[in-house]
Amino acid sequence: MKLVPLNRTLDQELLALERGASLECPVCGEFVLRTQAGLRCPECGMHLSARGRSSGTQLQFSMQAG
Repeated sequence: MKLVPLNRTLDQELLALERGASLECPVCGEFVLRTQAGLRCPECGMHLSARGRSSGTQLQFSMQAG
């Protein structure tokens, strides 16, 4: 069996988080917590807020490099 590396873009990572296929924080790699307001990482403080829950959910990324 040959292993193939899997490289995903940030957009693909965010979509995987949105649909629940991934639970990994795109910033630090730890697990994220789902809340009513969106997704949050307790380790690094990254927060993705869910907006516009009608036809499609849009995520707003709010993290400041520091």
